[in-house]
Amino acid sequence: MSGFDLDGLRAALEQHSRIARVVITGFKGSAPRETGASMLVWQGGQSGTIGGGALEFQMVERARRLGAASETVTLPLGPALGQCCGGSVTLLLEAWDGDKLADVPTDASSIARPITGAADMPFAIKRAAQATREGRGAPLTVADGWIIEATRSSPTPVYIYGAGHVGRAIATALAGLPFAVTLVDDAPQRLPNPMPNGVTPLLAANLADAVATAPDAAIHLVLTYSHALDLEICHRVLARPFRHLGLIGSGTKATRFRRRLAELGHSPATIARFACPIGDRSLGKEPAAIAIGVAAELIRLRNADRMVKKQTGWSKNR
Repeated sequence: MSGFDLDGLRAALEQHSRIARVVITGFKGSAPRETGASMLVWQGGQSGTIGGGALEFQMVERARRLGAASETVTLPLGPALGQCCGGSVTLLLEAWDGDKLADVPTDASSIARPITGAADMPFAIKRAAQATREGRGAPLTVADGWIIEATRSSPTPVYIYGAGHVGRAIATALAGLPFAVTLVDDAPQRLPNPMPNGVTPLLAANLADAVATAPDAAIHLVLTYSHALDLEICHRVLARPFRHLGLIGSGTKATRFRRRLAELGHSPATIARFACPIGDRSLGKEPAAIAIGVAAELIRLRNADRMVKKQTGWSKNR
């Protein structure tokens, strides 16, 4: 997931007084990660990845030796690194501390700074900042000794109702992806321990009551132990703003639920936004296989939303 992760850097600096950040600023040919992929490095640890392997190992060691000045490195991904990608990658290594981070607004849509000591912000960077504010900017631009990166977009909220085998598998599959997951159940013993990264547990005596706590843009996935409870949750979701509603089950269950939802007063257009079954049947019915299919579907939904937002911003500013 690319984008300047301000929250992640802030959290790391609360634990470590100095952090080296490594970001891919460009590549030619094949490369293990995209432009904008980054990692944070400190003495004795790191978070994030630029693709692993010998490239990452060398950059981690170099980052730990980094002084105050930024460094730009271009490396061929060939025999010297024990790799056969056949391309090359350019990376920026920067040192960050609390004082440097304090100069960045907490609500910044992008972060621009010089990387070679150039004093004046070039026009290309100003133009990139304006494009980012309008929702149509590139994730990263380097020009005339400056770099600008869009800050990481907010994670998409996902509510999973039911912490059974499939609910837990989906929560685990979404860990590390751009989703903020709320795992809802009425039994604490069903919740995973430890909780996957990015997952917040929510205990509710009636799981349907948790629907009211979700943001309007939330994705809802219904996987409880009770068809009656599933129906009540679906009914409440369809009665309010939501991004997507998915229900685990068969085609027969889907038909029955669509009929019952119509009887509860929902319009055909609203019911058409209800998806059942969830996942990819070709992958199998094991919880982990269902979770992989669901995760892929949610990534496609999020990417489609971002594309629409980008195109809308572009069309408004033509």
